[in-house]
Amino acid sequence: MITKRIIPCLDVKDGRVVKGVNFAGLSDVSSPIELAKYYSLAGADELVFYDITASYEGRRLFTDILREVAGQIFIPLTVGGGINTVEDFDRVLKCGADKVSVNSGAIRNPSLIDEAAKRYGNQCVVISADVKRVDGVFRVFAKGGRENTGKEAICWIKECVERGAGEVVLNSIDTDGVKAGFDLPMLQAVCDAVKVPVVASGGAGSIEDFVTLFNEIPDMSAGLAASIFHFGEVRIPDLKRALKEKNIPARL
Repeated sequence: MITKRIIPCLDVKDGRVVKGVNFAGLSDVSSPIELAKYYSLAGADELVFYDITASYEGRRLFTDILREVAGQIFIPLTVGGGINTVEDFDRVLKCGADKVSVNSGAIRNPSLIDEAAKRYGNQCVVISADVKRVDGVFRVFAKGGRENTGKEAICWIKECVERGAGEVVLNSIDTDGVKAGFDLPMLQAVCDAVKVPVVASGGAGSIEDFVTLFNEIPDMSAGLAASIFHFGEVRIPDLKRALKEKNIPARL
């Protein structure tokens, strides 16, 4: 079993980290710069930075804050929000990102994935899919979970990987912020469909939820969470020790 990654997520709006439930009811949490520094020192394996309203507001990602965040950490950084062109990839990478996450931009222009993978390599391109059940079908949502694209999620994710995406972050809108556990059926369906690393996002409420995730889906590459880390409900060193005790490989 490969070493499992633990990834905090900074959802940034108007220069502040925010968190909501089911992608709604956002509340202020903290400074992204201070949180990034804290997580880097606490043993996080990677960090994800999402400018969550950039696509909805039709603007570019806030690069000034991103530069400050990148300057505070010594772990890989994935960045997303308002990524619509290869030039956006270039701009974000020059600000210190290691990987670039694309969602709405790829839905509008799927060839963006091909172009970015060709220029920067598959390992740099992350497809982030916001998925919700609609009449029993996994559907892809765009613009921060506001717009149902009508796309069936598994087919869309497979297409993105075939085009060159080297990693998938699966955000379950159904479980986001609910803290009742990861969306195992949805995650299993994606892991069965692709051969690239998959990151589970949405639903973590306890250390046991991560243990269950990695035990139930051994192929899962990483677990991502936000509020339980932000509010100190789960400390990353405690989580990693618990994983090791359960014979789940983690970097201490």
